[in-house]
Amino acid sequence: MNGRRNDNREEFVMRSTLRTGVCFGLATAFLGTLASAETTLRWADPLDIYSLDPYSYGSTSNLAFLNHIYDGLVRYTPEFEVVPALATKWELIDNKAWRFHLRQGVKFQNGAEFNADDVVASLNRASHPKSPLRGNIPLFAGVTKVDDFTVDVAVKSPSTLFLNDMTNIFMFDAGWLEDNDALEPTDVSAQIEGFATYNTNGTGAFILESRVPDSKTVLVVNDDWWDEKQHNIDRIEFTPITSASTRTSALLSGEIDLSSDAPLQDLERLSAQPNLKVVKRTQLRTIMLGMHREEKLDDGRDNFFNDLRVRQAIDMSIDRELIAERVMRGLARPAGTLVAPEIPGFSEEINELTPVDVDKAKALLTEAGAMGAEFTLVCSNNEYVNSEEVCSALISMFSRIGLKPTLDSGPSSIQAPKRNSGKTDMYLMGWANEPTLDAYSLLIQVLHTKEGEAGVANRGGWSYPELDAMVAEAALEQDRETRLAIENKALKLARDEIIMMPLFQIPMAWAMSDKVTEVSIGADNKARHWLTRMAE
Repeated sequence: MNGRRNDNREEFVMRSTLRTGVCFGLATAFLGTLASAETTLRWADPLDIYSLDPYSYGSTSNLAFLNHIYDGLVRYTPEFEVVPALATKWELIDNKAWRFHLRQGVKFQNGAEFNADDVVASLNRASHPKSPLRGNIPLFAGVTKVDDFTVDVAVKSPSTLFLNDMTNIFMFDAGWLEDNDALEPTDVSAQIEGFATYNTNGTGAFILESRVPDSKTVLVVNDDWWDEKQHNIDRIEFTPITSASTRTSALLSGEIDLSSDAPLQDLERLSAQPNLKVVKRTQLRTIMLGMHREEKLDDGRDNFFNDLRVRQAIDMSIDRELIAERVMRGLARPAGTLVAPEIPGFSEEINELTPVDVDKAKALLTEAGAMGAEFTLVCSNNEYVNSEEVCSALISMFSRIGLKPTLDSGPSSIQAPKRNSGKTDMYLMGWANEPTLDAYSLLIQVLHTKEGEAGVANRGGWSYPELDAMVAEAALEQDRETRLAIENKALKLARDEIIMMPLFQIPMAWAMSDKVTEVSIGADNKARHWLTRMAE
């Protein structure tokens, strides 16, 4: 069984060929040629990875990077089809459990053999109450070893969405975890570190050679990888470059081969270079605003965000089209609902943009007694494309209706823990509905009341029992169209109550030198360099 295909997906594959000549000389020169012939991909991004532990933080970019070192039981193709990885096949048993048949002959990078014990340890670790990734598998109910190469994974619902969720759950070596006191997960937001924060041992296409946080992480090819090798890379040098102008300069000078976040303001300049290629598109991630929704704000004041009139006033102060056109240079897609059109559960009926109405917003604030209300907007300056500029524009829009906002902007390493603490007045965040690729992801992880595995990304503390009931109903519904109708109804409630405020679907742009001859670029904006080829 290969899961299901999602047809509403796009992916880009560029192919070109270059010919190179090789000169042969004396034996010493020949050895030097071999050394220099090592194929290296020099890759840059604004963000460094948060941790080497894939369970420590549910960041798409972090998980995408670590997927080069670790594998899951299943994985997505660039076309978003669920296909075998460390499991060769699977079937649903009595609508209560998925039975996975494991690939034999796979070894971890320390030489240990992969088997059912590793799956049990990994899933218990991922679903641990302290695991930041437990919300990624909300349907998980338990795991049992059947034999050395078979496991049964109990689920709360027989929905095939569980297979989508499993694409982000990577497998650890149980013995390695136990030997290094790493059976419990780490947590970036809570600043809980462990052996897996700085060390790796996966089954993936590449092996960690070295890492200096905020400077460079180096991977080398795993010649013993279980899968058929499609890339031709010997070495990946990943460098976080926060400054947009510095990333552009590095591309122009040839210091890097690929940037997976090319600055929007420099795309025209980069595209004009004969040795550079630029690919741009809208991705799945919706950028949105969240608000503190507990009875009191963190400073003890009564929480004016709990008044729907205040939320309505803020919502109608936001000029989404202006932000998309000016700040995002016409490359973003303004959003009226919380999921992108490509995500199942989306409906055009609830995607209408809230009209901008400054006078009405002022009247609502006055009526609610919130005119002049002070609050802080927490924003990262390097997590999303032009996020600091977006937040600055929002501050201006909020101010013109009579609010008194303050912008707290800084690097994601500092801002993400603030946002995730649940104490922030207002915050900017993005949600791509990965790996589920269905509105159920947002509904169960973000909009649901924070309880157990649900609401793990509910950072405002809101609770809507009616919405929770719809989410529970959707989880049990096996008919796809009926399930999507339930999800759409829940998204309409979220819109009516303005639980969160959608802004736009974020643009993405990759720029690369002509040394990169083949690369897969999907709407999920995930690097898959086990498919990348370089000029030879």
